[in-house]
Amino acid sequence: MQIIHHGAVNGVTGSCHKLDINAHSSVLIDCGLFQGAETAGKTAIDQLPIEFDISYIQALIVTHCHIDHVGRIPYLLAAGFNKPIYATVATAALLPMVIEDALKIGVTQNHRMIKLYLKKLTQLIRPIEYNQWFALELGSVSTNDSSVDANSSANAIHQTASTLIDKRYTQAKAKFRAAGHILGSAYVEIELFNDATTLKKAKHRANHRVVFSGDLGATHTPLLASPKSPYRADTLVIESTYGDKNHQGRKQRSESLRKVIEKSVADNGVVLIPAFSIGRTQELLYELEQVIHRYQNRSEIWRQIEVIVDSPMAAKFTERYLEFKTLWDKEAKQRLSQHRHPLDFEQLYTVGSHQEHLATIKYLSKRNKPAIVIAASGMCTGGRIQNYLAKLLSNPTTDIIFVGYQAQGSTGREIQTYGPKGGYCAIDGKRVNIKAGVHTVSGYSAHADQRNLVNFVKGMRVKPTLIRIVHGDTEAKSALAKEYKKLLPAAIVEIGK
Repeated sequence: MQIIHHGAVNGVTGSCHKLDINAHSSVLIDCGLFQGAETAGKTAIDQLPIEFDISYIQALIVTHCHIDHVGRIPYLLAAGFNKPIYATVATAALLPMVIEDALKIGVTQNHRMIKLYLKKLTQLIRPIEYNQWFALELGSVSTNDSSVDANSSANAIHQTASTLIDKRYTQAKAKFRAAGHILGSAYVEIELFNDATTLKKAKHRANHRVVFSGDLGATHTPLLASPKSPYRADTLVIESTYGDKNHQGRKQRSESLRKVIEKSVADNGVVLIPAFSIGRTQELLYELEQVIHRYQNRSEIWRQIEVIVDSPMAAKFTERYLEFKTLWDKEAKQRLSQHRHPLDFEQLYTVGSHQEHLATIKYLSKRNKPAIVIAASGMCTGGRIQNYLAKLLSNPTTDIIFVGYQAQGSTGREIQTYGPKGGYCAIDGKRVNIKAGVHTVSGYSAHADQRNLVNFVKGMRVKPTLIRIVHGDTEAKSALAKEYKKLLPAAIVEIGK
């Protein structure tokens, strides 16, 4: 058995990990798109193709449907992949919408081709409930087989897969556990066995258990319950987006958001909040409804401010959040019982068509009344937020609030870095001077922080002997590795390559 990474090792995007179970069988965990600095100097043709052999891949397991975890699925299908795609029930419902959007933006506008892709995708998706073991069908292999998958060996040399474990495994099963990152998100437990009888009989112990974290959510976030640690992991592949930082607490971040917005709109300006269509947008709406509910009788600002969501995708995903209310946490369900609507309140406006989008920008640039605009993409690398930035970023009455991670090389990171210095950024190849106020409220990340990531391992009853750290910048991975080495001195802690 070996683990080979085809993304999310030089940064936080392109998550794609191949678990070679034996010489004839592999499973793929995620197949994501590269973004930010990881695309520098590369054309779409260079970034997207599936360059590894898929002939032995028996299944794709999807942890959640953010584009950096699923964006290369169309290219996987184009390469001939015809095996099951396992996902939680909520992720299975969201995935076709995400892939349709990815196809339209990055692949083709041909409706017939898009329809064929989506039909194939739908045929392969296998929705699985949380906490339910499901068997992974593997290719046949003899326990005495000493053959080596030549492609895996080549990749091992090329990408340095240092984990090599007895490859006699002939059976495997997997289970999704709630990750608390976005709706439907999961981490994955995979148990490997030497023979079929072991698979049927084993309850608490297996020959080897591998856990892939996907993206873990921060604790005490609204809407979704916090992730719980697995009972056991022998090998752990874990993200490290915030491996070197700790977030603000829930109360502090909500108060920070309120104060920044009140200060920002004192001049009747517009507040821009870049946010991913799924997860961050719904979380922000939830928190803004809470602030409006609490302060509308104390402040004129919160009685008149408009909250504009300019993203058809976000609107669709919000509908899905409402559809899957059973996955909400206790606090969110309690608000519903009080006849409050945290994702559909009175001062919320949704922009649909492109014509409405352009009209909204024109309207906001001329009016003298405060507004909050939430638009994708979260890192300002594309989407409707770029049109707002191009028009409003040079206006001193505009403010931009970052509530999530900005990857190196992204437009968001440029604004975050150079905006406070009176600098500029490039949007659609054009220079835009930054005169807007630039703010960061760190506690709104949908990712676990260092404390959460360490506690995830602490909470395991049977702790890993090998931890592989991925999905993070160099500093974050190194800092997290130090914490794990302090926690588990006897374990092997390594950074994925």
